[in-house]
Amino acid sequence: MLNAPLSIDVRRGAVAALGDLLADKRIATEGRVAIAVGRGQGDQIAEHVRPSLAECDVFQVDGGTVDAAVDLGTKLRGGSYEAVVGIGGGRTIDATKYAATLSGIPMVSVATNLSHDGICSPVASLVHDKGKGSFGVVMPLAMVVDLDYVHAAPPRLVRAGIGDVVSNFSAVDDWLLAAEECGERVDRMALTVARTAAEALLHQPGSIESDRFLTVLAEGLVLSGMAMSFAGDSRPASGGDHEILHAIDQLYPDAANHGELAGLGAAFCYHLRATHLGQGAERLAEILACLGRHGLPRFPADIGLSTEQFADAVLFAPRTRPGRFTILEYLGLDKGATLKAVEEYVQAHGG
Repeated sequence: MLNAPLSIDVRRGAVAALGDLLADKRIATEGRVAIAVGRGQGDQIAEHVRPSLAECDVFQVDGGTVDAAVDLGTKLRGGSYEAVVGIGGGRTIDATKYAATLSGIPMVSVATNLSHDGICSPVASLVHDKGKGSFGVVMPLAMVVDLDYVHAAPPRLVRAGIGDVVSNFSAVDDWLLAAEECGERVDRMALTVARTAAEALLHQPGSIESDRFLTVLAEGLVLSGMAMSFAGDSRPASGGDHEILHAIDQLYPDAANHGELAGLGAAFCYHLRATHLGQGAERLAEILACLGRHGLPRFPADIGLSTEQFADAVLFAPRTRPGRFTILEYLGLDKGATLKAVEEYVQAHGG
């Protein structure tokens, strides 16, 4: 069943209207609401919205882990809440989405930064005892982005969302490649929405200091989430670019954050397309220009990796998403060819 946000509010002062949103009988008929917060801004926002809510309890979410999400889900079921509001960054919101899904109640997402499309998607990325995994969840029923809080967030986290949205280009082209080579079904609505989000952001003037730019970024992240909801999985926003991302996360933890790695992965995937398929050179130039303009990583050295380490991650990448067909699976490069491709990418584009 298609699940899409009932309400999307992106502006300064949006948090102040959260009580009015939760008064909507489609979300909570009796007004018994739980608030889940992460560290930092989450507590501050919870205190900001508490006076506007008739009855609410605040729970601390200890990181983006499966255990934290399950613990929150237990508390939500035990309290007979009608809805839960997740306030914070990606880890807090992912844990809250998972907990809400376990509890069978709607969730409202209040994002304090714009680091990746997890703020409004049907996927939760959570840490467990064997690493990090992606879990299907119900999409937030409503989405709130208060630009005052985004401006106060660490700039690096906000810029990272640009890389995640732009990587949609690579994901979409991988999806079309899978359709051509393997007969995979393509949902054209999902594909169009994902591509539109990336196109809107790619040439958007300004920077994260601008409310207008942040609004386009927030809308792009929401559209990416909606595209995944239309498709029923992460296909329209996750291709070879995200396989590389997940490989780096596993092999070299903390090298960079999600959105930073997504942008770098997309650029490298387009380099492979340009050199092996004769396609995508113009798109590669546009992505590299966008990443450079916003101070995002473009080369392995930008995230502290050598060409050999990055090549190892590219070689490992297909193992992170078994069954997903991308440019990496299509080419099937061995270790020597992969290292050569990485060295050529760095040399050709000035890294």
